[in-house]
Amino acid sequence: MKTLTFNELGERARAFQESRALLTAIELDLFTAVGSGGGAAQIAARLRSDPRATEMLLNALVAIGALRKRGERFLNTAHTAKYLDNSSPDSQRDGLLHTVNLWDKWSTLTDCVRAGMAVALNRPEERGGNWVEAFIAAMHNNAAARAPALVKAVGARRVRRLLDAGGGSGAYSIAFARANPHLRALILDRPAVLPIARRHIRRAGLSGRVRTKAGDLRTDVFGKGFDLVLLSAICHMLSPADNLDLLRRAQRALVPGGRVVIRDFLLDAGKTSPRRAALFSLNMLVNTQGGASYSEAEYRSWLEDAGFSDIRRLDLPDPASGLMIGSRPSA
Repeated sequence: MKTLTFNELGERARAFQESRALLTAIELDLFTAVGSGGGAAQIAARLRSDPRATEMLLNALVAIGALRKRGERFLNTAHTAKYLDNSSPDSQRDGLLHTVNLWDKWSTLTDCVRAGMAVALNRPEERGGNWVEAFIAAMHNNAAARAPALVKAVGARRVRRLLDAGGGSGAYSIAFARANPHLRALILDRPAVLPIARRHIRRAGLSGRVRTKAGDLRTDVFGKGFDLVLLSAICHMLSPADNLDLLRRAQRALVPGGRVVIRDFLLDAGKTSPRRAALFSLNMLVNTQGGASYSEAEYRSWLEDAGFSDIRRLDLPDPASGLMIGSRPSA
């Protein structure tokens, strides 16, 4: 694994400057204000921001490659026009607002390392603003892109009842339902999330086969009779003890021979790679009481302790994440 030189360490230490400039532009909706182009004063007027400060930000965004400049006129690049201008049908700004919201939490990292957990915890409903919409938008963008590969890897043919615990926007349930016309899915999530899920379900034309239920995956009894319990991007939010409890409840919800599927970051045995998974562990440190990225060995241990058999790992196209699958014994 490559180590950094002193100059490279300095560059990494200052990397937050470019990140903050881009996040501020996203937060201000600056790329929408730039639109088809304009001078600094004109764009500042659209944003209702200070002209001098706006020009400084615009110039910095040109410097890092997020905008173009012709004379005194600022223009979007092909990518910012497509993905960060809210007038574009392909805009991803809502999803990136979740990254904006993470800034304050990451600023507490030093205190979190001293304390061993997040020091600025609050419940989702207490975060205010557009936090839930931004978070679910970010998760939906990722899930919708990854869902077909997961469904192909897991297989939907023998699944009649699916429990999507913490299913968010419903992207995975929708993908499973599309793959099997006989499959019915239940999404369990917090009340604030469910209207967003139902919106995506309606757009997919699957309201008759994909239902939603308000609940708390940390404590709820899941019911009975499911062929598959899906835990996608859930376990990293929980402590080891909470994950073992979650898997025990999932096991009881399955029919004999039914499967639990965990999709999450999978660290190597030393927990230093993949790089994105190791950094994401810090994201859980600043945002949760006991969450982290975990290794295959840890997932295997919890699955065994929860009573699962035929435990196996499947890799996905995303090199940082994978699947851990376990079956409830048939007898």
